[in-house]
Amino acid sequence: MGGRNSGRRWRFGSKDATDDYRMFDVRRLQRDGLLAPGNSFRWKWTHGRTGENLASINVRMETDRVILSYRSRSGDDDWENQEYPVRLDRTPCNFGGERVWFRCPAVGCGRRVAILFGGAVFACRHCYQLAYSSQRETALDRKARRADKIRERMGWEPGILNGVGLKPKGMRWRTFERLTAEHDSFAGSALDEMERRFGIRP
Repeated sequence: MGGRNSGRRWRFGSKDATDDYRMFDVRRLQRDGLLAPGNSFRWKWTHGRTGENLASINVRMETDRVILSYRSRSGDDDWENQEYPVRLDRTPCNFGGERVWFRCPAVGCGRRVAILFGGAVFACRHCYQLAYSSQRETALDRKARRADKIRERMGWEPGILNGVGLKPKGMRWRTFERLTAEHDSFAGSALDEMERRFGIRP
């Protein structure tokens, strides 16, 4: 699967973030109908743009638990085989049906969680002491991200330095003008922050 530090992006003096780890979400398993006892499959993580396979684990479903099987290593250490169970818990939903949870398999934990994060062992966010990515964003990061989110919706080229694009086909002019104004506000604020911090304005 890759080691605990595989694919991580470091920032000096900050906590690791949830996006730095492989995420294994029980809600996705439930939505895809994969939780039936006796079901076995390989779960893969792929690169969003290229589709390249980044990591994978073998998964075997039992009645009240899932068995994870994979190899891991840290740095240049030898590969180690890992295989262990993760208990499942179920709670009723307000309008019928049930919701499935993982019980964190880390020693002394057992928290009920929807997502486990892959290192040498899959464990919850609390055990790895992970922050959400948004919690370690700077003001510049946050403004640029919000501008880029609008750019993605508009189908424009990513990056606030690339200028604005055309109105998407089928979008109302009123919606286009509102989103463009929001984008320009976020992008302008990000550029102001960049100028304040680095003394330059691209």
